[in-house]
Amino acid sequence: CVTVDMLKSMAKNPIVFAMANPNPEIAYHLAIGARKDLIMATGRSDYPNQVNNVLGFPYIFRGALDVRATSINEPMKIAAVRAIADLARKTVPESVNMAYNLRNIKFGKEYIIPKPMDFRLMTNVSMAVAKAAIESGVARKKITDWDAYAEELKRRLGMDDSIMRAITNKAKSAPKRVVFAEADNYKILKAAQIVKDDNIAIPILLGHKEVINQLIIDNALELDGVEIIEPAAEPVRMKKYAEALYQKRQRKGVTLFEANKLMRDRNYFGAAMVEFGEADAMISGLTKNYVSTIKPALQVIGTENGVNRVAGMYMMMTKKGPVFFGDTTVNVDPTVEELVDLTLLLEKAVRQFNIQPRIALLSYSNFGSNEGPIPDKMRKAVNILHEKHPNIVVDGDMQGNFAINNCLLRENFPFSSLVDSPANTLVFPNLESGNIAYKLLQELGGAEAVGPILLGLKKPVHIVQLGSSVREIVNMVTIAVLDVQAKEGAEPLTKRKGILNRIAKK
Repeated sequence: CVTVDMLKSMAKNPIVFAMANPNPEIAYHLAIGARKDLIMATGRSDYPNQVNNVLGFPYIFRGALDVRATSINEPMKIAAVRAIADLARKTVPESVNMAYNLRNIKFGKEYIIPKPMDFRLMTNVSMAVAKAAIESGVARKKITDWDAYAEELKRRLGMDDSIMRAITNKAKSAPKRVVFAEADNYKILKAAQIVKDDNIAIPILLGHKEVINQLIIDNALELDGVEIIEPAAEPVRMKKYAEALYQKRQRKGVTLFEANKLMRDRNYFGAAMVEFGEADAMISGLTKNYVSTIKPALQVIGTENGVNRVAGMYMMMTKKGPVFFGDTTVNVDPTVEELVDLTLLLEKAVRQFNIQPRIALLSYSNFGSNEGPIPDKMRKAVNILHEKHPNIVVDGDMQGNFAINNCLLRENFPFSSLVDSPANTLVFPNLESGNIAYKLLQELGGAEAVGPILLGLKKPVHIVQLGSSVREIVNMVTIAVLDVQAKEGAEPLTKRKGILNRIAKK
């Protein structure tokens, strides 16, 4: 019932909402073929700008019910509309891009309204409606803690990632400069845009400027004002960094010529920026193996005072809350003394999240039920920890199921120091067992792995998994910012709304 001629007669930038389903009042391909400046929406999911009632009605009722509203009035409906409109202008989460098999959805002619699969609609629209109901006087129940209400809404969607949201809020309180060593990659650039837009971090991009700028243009990314550094075009910096590396490594086989050569590697250059205070943290590892990324950090930055070795930790976001795994990436077959060291590193790291560490040293034995090299070394490490660090809650050797199943532990080994509550920090006897465990839990158990979080370095360098998703990179940047804040003696997480205390108690 609408023709091409009708469209051609319309003014500049015409707006056509053809809502009839399944056949719009004018076919989509005919409409956009008639006018390049046309802004068009339909009710169909296979065309851009689907106007779908699921964008509004479930969340309008959700907000109304949660405040026991006596009616749904105009202010509540207007609040819903404005919340939807506001959401369309915000950076689209990577999960929404993936759901629609698109690269980078961005506000414009083909995206004037959020996608129905956008999980943020639940919180944004419901909260806006609830607030409008209270303000317009139709609510019989008042909400005072809106952060807690947002948490409740996300739990309804199975998104109880309270700890990451608390960490993100802490990062936002004092964003830090994070250098991305692999900025000639779409995922890295997308993550950089997200942390910039969300005020989590101030990104610095390393790589060929021409390549990076072209990727930004090709993917319609918004990274205006972000510093881009091409190491090869920085001879003064390169010389300064190389001389510093030479001074550190000259008695360990590194000549000045080799130091200059190494500084052409962006992992060395980025680590040097952190060492010289020209950046606060570095993120790398998306396209390189772990060893080639951690080695520059160790050589340029080194370990913290009093720390003998570094270790890798994963925070596994499970249905029962966060569980910390170590070592999963660095120490291949730790000795008794090394197990003690990495347990202390893990204990300190877990405390940064304001969670009381409850540590289990794992093996195939339970408190001496089996003999062998693995249970023996785990047992000896526990004995040393009990003797020299009595304030740490730690036990072992023990099997994994006993460590996390409190009823099982209490029934069989009531003497254990972990009998009151399950372990939340698991120390593995070697790298292969830890690495296998976290990957199986990730794939079969549906747990989200945040890490690897590198422990023990003097300044923060964090290495993402090879082929990480954008969300995983953003999570690691957030952890890096938190790490910087902790090293600078920033306000602890426990003072921020008590969210993590509630998680720990749960």
